[in-house]
Amino acid sequence: MDKLAKPTNRALFLVSVAVTGALAGAAVWLFFFAMEHGIDYLWTEIPHALGVASPELASGPFGFLPYPFFVCLLGGLLIGLYEKMTGTKTDDLNQVMAKVKQDGRYPYDNLGKLSLAALLPLLFGGSIGPEAGLTGVIAGLCSWVGDRMRRFGAEFRELTLLGTQAALTALFTAPVFGFVAPLAGSADGQGEDADDGSASGEITIKLPKAQKTVVYGIAIAGGLGTYLLLGQLVGGGMGMPRFESAEVGNLELVWLIPLALVGTICGWLYFVSEHASEALSRAIGERPVVKAMLAGLALAICGTVLPYTMFAGETQADVLMETYLTIPAGVLIATGLVKAMLTPALINMGWRGGHFFPVIFSGVSLGYGLAILTGTDPVFCVAVCTASTMGAVMRQPVMVVGLLLMCFPLKGIVCMIIAAAIAAGIPLPKPLRK
Repeated sequence: MDKLAKPTNRALFLVSVAVTGALAGAAVWLFFFAMEHGIDYLWTEIPHALGVASPELASGPFGFLPYPFFVCLLGGLLIGLYEKMTGTKTDDLNQVMAKVKQDGRYPYDNLGKLSLAALLPLLFGGSIGPEAGLTGVIAGLCSWVGDRMRRFGAEFRELTLLGTQAALTALFTAPVFGFVAPLAGSADGQGEDADDGSASGEITIKLPKAQKTVVYGIAIAGGLGTYLLLGQLVGGGMGMPRFESAEVGNLELVWLIPLALVGTICGWLYFVSEHASEALSRAIGERPVVKAMLAGLALAICGTVLPYTMFAGETQADVLMETYLTIPAGVLIATGLVKAMLTPALINMGWRGGHFFPVIFSGVSLGYGLAILTGTDPVFCVAVCTASTMGAVMRQPVMVVGLLLMCFPLKGIVCMIIAAAIAAGIPLPKPLRK
């Protein structure tokens, strides 16, 4: 029986990995489906019913303020009250990953509250990404599945890790990112080296290192495949923008380093805002309603002057592909810089979420603006600016390229690597370091 135990449990583990990946992908799709319909109702159907044709610019129902002021201030009030009444705060992506890697699991006793806390800032136009709060929800779901699997006599410690990887892959529709993300490792450094028997008498799955890539591939395929399938069958979902072929000539090579340096500065502005908003948040203290409403006011002001600074940025990036030539270069550049500063300010003031999608959009808007000014190929310019902005913020060039590989053509990958490496290689000024 002992000889059969390991193969049987390994087979059961692989099936569980596929199911967990599919569950993560389905949960990501469901979250995006609810988010898209909520945003459409709040920002399209209600304004039309009130006679506000363009909610980004037109006056509100009382005729003296633009529509974003009503929605964003209401959103700040609801977000602050929700945090005050429930005490629910979503962890950022780094906190989720740290808990999963350290404990091999994530708490799932308040997944409903976490889901709503992650959804609210997105519905009200927050310039934040969905990955932070949503990843915590997925990690909790995967931990719940892992606990149910113990009934089969095995402790599947890596299900939470793998399910979270699958969720990240589905979130960004970037399979390579699932492999290069820091989650790609055992939860506590003991995954492959643990003994077959545990103190509790349970069987711990032990996979050779050579099989780890296959296991990760199964989880990623299950998550991304389910996400894409539901999107095709039912609709909904979101993903990274897709850019067509880029032209890389002598003019583009001349501008490569200057563009990368401008993107680096954009990334530094992210940290300037992060430090300033952290200081403001500490000064205000434990007043979640005040902080969230101040954040809503800042969002409304920015959204009224520069409409593309609102929302995560995925849909707006698709719009810019078709319309950037109709927008002044200065407006595009200002949008990129302001959005890079607005995102951390919102996060620190209670509109919690991720920064990947907004920072990517910052690079896209910045790149289109600089393409108009320099005459360089627009896709090349966008790729370099996005890679350098992300490199300056993430400080991990390999992860940046893994994340952006599905956005830009392979022809520009060398330029993206150079741009990301330059941005990550330039040390942050001391006042901006944590």
